[in-house]
Formats: sequence, C-alpha cells, structure tokens
Amino acid sequence: MSASQHAAATPPRGYRVGLTGGIASGKSTVAELFAKLGVPIIDSDLIAREVVAPGSAGLAAIRRRFGDDVLATDGSLDRRRLRKLVFADPAARADLEAITHPLIRERMRQLNESVRAPYVINAIPLLAEGGGRRDLDRVLVVDCPEALQISRVMARDQIDEGAARAVLAAQASRAARLAIADDVLVNEGDLAALKAAVQTLHARYLVLAVAAAASVGGGCAGAITQ
Repeated sequence: MSASQHAAATPPRGYRVGLTGGIASGKSTVAELFAKLGVPIIDSDLIAREVVAPGSAGLAAIRRRFGDDVLATDGSLDRRRLRKLVFADPAARADLEAITHPLIRERMRQLNESVRAPYVINAIPLLAEGGGRRDLDRVLVVDCPEALQISRVMARDQIDEGAARAVLAAQASRAARLAIADDVLVNEGDLAALKAAVQTLHARYLVLAVAAAASVGGGCAGAITQ
C-alpha cells in the first residue's frame, strides 16, 4: 500500500483535550457539561477502576505486590485500604503507579483511537503529576482559589482543615497545573457562568479540531462533523 493509500484508509485522529484540576475544583461538573454538548469523555478515574477489576491482570499484579490484605471479602480491590497504605509510603505508591499507570494509558490510547468525533475530552485528574501533556493537543485546567478547595473538601469528606490541607499537599501544586494549561476555567461556584464558559470553549475546540484535521490533509477535514 502506498503512503497516499494508507493515509486515505486511516480514519482521522480526533483532537484531544486534557481536562484536569485540583481536588474539589469542579472537574466532574465541567466534564458533565461537555458531555451534554455531545463531546465524548474518556475518564481516567473510571478506567483506573476497570484495569483493577476482579479477574484483571492489574488486580493480580497488585495482589502479588501488596498481598491479600488489600482485597475485600468478595475478592475485589479494597481501594480504601490500599489508598491508606500507599498514602503513607512513597515507595509503595511508586510501585502501585508502576502497575496501574501503563494499563490506564494503554486503555485510554485504545479509547481515543476508537472515537469518531471532532474532539474528545480526556479527564485526567493527575495529569500534572503524571508528566503533563503526553499525546494531548490541548490542556484545560479547572481552577479555583485554594481556600475554596479546602472548604469544599472539608464539607465533602467531613474532615478538618488540617486533613484537607494534607490531601491538597499530596497533589501537584496549583502553580504546576497552571504551568501546563492552554486554557484555564475558573470555577468559583456559579453554575451559569461555568456553563457559559464551557460553551465558549466548546466552540473554540471545534474550530481547533477542524483546523488540526485540515493540516493533516484535505481529505480529513471533510470527515469532521459536528
């Protein structure tokens, strides 16, 4: 097959937008707003559960590394117990990430390649912690003041301020997330403003997606539809 025939036979790659943000910033709400506009969402948190489901290679590897103590009575992963274990031990956390991150990345790659849409949202809460952009075309960071994050975490998890600050400290800093951002969506709790901002970004991403497809080749641009 010639190079031109191969290009014609290859479906266009969708434009990939990474969605990230600190804990309690409102990432899930933003993802839901994009989904309501018909944008496919690939959620790394859901995939993280999928790759360690009962019977999976991921769960078997975790069991070999951490033992039966991290399994629930039904044989599934006791995520709370495992989270407590790795939170207190950086080496254990590194071992867990070495098991799960490649599995998550591979599954996300498969899903991205299967999407046929102008663009797709990759919701990755720990994008800054995991090395940044990877194969994303653009990064959207949902941001809010740290004081608001802390109050939201305290209310959501029923914990005190010290515990909430410890949770924030375990993540990448706000500055680190903003450093990888192409777009920043500030979420201070006004849902109407959030919806309007998402609609503006949606229009922008459609334009960028069409431009990116056109730059690959004239035939790809025609395959992009809204």
